[in-house]
Amino acid sequence: MPIRKHDGPRLAIPHTVWALGLVSLFMDLSSEIIHALLPLFLTTTLGVSIAMVGLIDGIAEATASITKVFSGYISDRIGRRKPLILLGYGLGALSKPLFALAGSAPVVLGARFADRIGKGLRGAPRDALVADVTPAAIRGRAFGLRQSLDTVGAFAGPLLAIGLMAAFANDMRLVFWVAVVPAILAVLCVIFGVEERIDHAAPKPERPPIAFADLKRLERPFWGVVALGVIFTLARFSEAFLILKVSAEGLPLTYAPAVLVVMNVVYALGAYPAGIASDRVSARILLGWGLACLILADLVLAMVSGLAGAFAGIALWGLHMALTQGLMAKLVADQAPAELRGSAFGLFNLATGIALLVASVVAGLLWDKLGANATFFAGAAIAAAALIALIFGSTVHSVTSTEARPD
Repeated sequence: MPIRKHDGPRLAIPHTVWALGLVSLFMDLSSEIIHALLPLFLTTTLGVSIAMVGLIDGIAEATASITKVFSGYISDRIGRRKPLILLGYGLGALSKPLFALAGSAPVVLGARFADRIGKGLRGAPRDALVADVTPAAIRGRAFGLRQSLDTVGAFAGPLLAIGLMAAFANDMRLVFWVAVVPAILAVLCVIFGVEERIDHAAPKPERPPIAFADLKRLERPFWGVVALGVIFTLARFSEAFLILKVSAEGLPLTYAPAVLVVMNVVYALGAYPAGIASDRVSARILLGWGLACLILADLVLAMVSGLAGAFAGIALWGLHMALTQGLMAKLVADQAPAELRGSAFGLFNLATGIALLVASVVAGLLWDKLGANATFFAGAAIAAAALIALIFGSTVHSVTSTEARPD
């Protein structure tokens, strides 16, 4: 594959990207303290089935994805990103106490619903803002940096959860209350650290507000990226099943958050280098390696018994995330007009969110009916089909080889 011309080292990542990374770090710290324990809270404290765990997680993520469509479109229409970003992180912070107060599965679902509405409100405008303020030549690096900082919070949260579980004698509700604090810090970072690229002295271009009819300007390469994202997401169900897997292998409740620690340490270490690589080499290469890692992760989780095998599979899962998630965001940004980026991220996340709902519900049903191994074998089979499409599909090849649109 040809190496792309790269002038990234001469360009600095904008401070707003760093600020958004810190915001993501604090909110993920809060969320992962809760999410690292939530599957076991549901199954052991509230007594719900594993299929219900998959349904709750799938509905929550699909809700976030549907909301992203509207938030992305609104941010394009009003020409502003920060108000929706602030609203989204604010709602996420307000939802955290509900987990500590929950006494039944519907209350947990309501808390997850509110939390994911917040994620949906902020997600597309945030990613669009990263693209808005970053030169195209280092866009992959910028997305990789934000994803890496986000993932630092994602492994620090479970680590903190382990310490809090030990300190509070496995009192999960008390641990959930502590998670409120970093969520508040995230909101403060948005207020004081995030700036939009607005030149108040420059004359504003005369153009009508973005309308839904304008979405027809999202052309075939963009929809190809959407299709690619759906295929990848169908192969990767909720990480809740990783937590349930190690619990089934005998990991004590106190150390259950170690699952997300291992996955996200690998994810955080790999996301930024993968972002740098995505500015230099074909996306097809990185996506292929990402799928190969996911296939191996599923096979190890299905075939290797014991905690060592489970954590090896989890590490491979994290490597898959590092290689693919920031790259997908870069592909969306590259194939959408600048004034439609929010809408583009919203549509992409809607499609992948529905795919995650389907994948998580199917994974839960397979687990309940046929056992954990069937769930991971099914994931490996879908990932293998996606890899074959990536290697031999002409449409996928053209999507991953297309250069970025000029801003």
